[in-house]
Amino acid sequence: MRRLFLLRHGKSSWDDPSLDDFDRPLADRGRAAAQAMGSHMAASGWVPDLVLCSAAARARGTYEHLQAAHGATLPVLFEPSLYEATSKALLRRLQAADDAAASLLLIGHNPAVERLAGSLADDGDAEARRLMAAKFPTAALAVFRCEVPSWGALQKRSGLLEAFVRPRDLPAEKTGSSMRSVDPGPV
Repeated sequence: MRRLFLLRHGKSSWDDPSLDDFDRPLADRGRAAAQAMGSHMAASGWVPDLVLCSAAARARGTYEHLQAAHGATLPVLFEPSLYEATSKALLRRLQAADDAAASLLLIGHNPAVERLAGSLADDGDAEARRLMAAKFPTAALAVFRCEVPSWGALQKRSGLLEAFVRPRDLPAEKTGSSMRSVDPGPV
């Protein structure tokens, strides 16, 4: 069994309109959400063997805050090709991953992350599938169990969606958000 985590980067800042899209950093809300997601992943026992992260500033920032809050060492590859990648390109990158990594975390951008997650979800938690299909917000995390012998065998409809966690599902004091907290149920 392999485990795949798909994370959309945290909310980015638009404070400096002169910045290129690639260089936009995280907003305060994005930093708080990435930290909360890192804490949630640690509490859930979710420790990816390798992180594949877009080289865009907001994705790198998401990784840095998630890693700091997680507490475990999360080896990372920052890859420029993940910025503006299509869902098909993301799937190809996952298929090329080293099989020594039993679990992968991909930090990327929409619409590709959302489309990839939707294409992988063959079955799984019905409520998580419904929420994920409705909207894949910034800093949301989809967790898949993939019964494939190697990453090269990963295909559409080969994942069981175990959980879909949005920042609003986490305690408000952890996300720095004024949004209400929703119990995500068993994750």
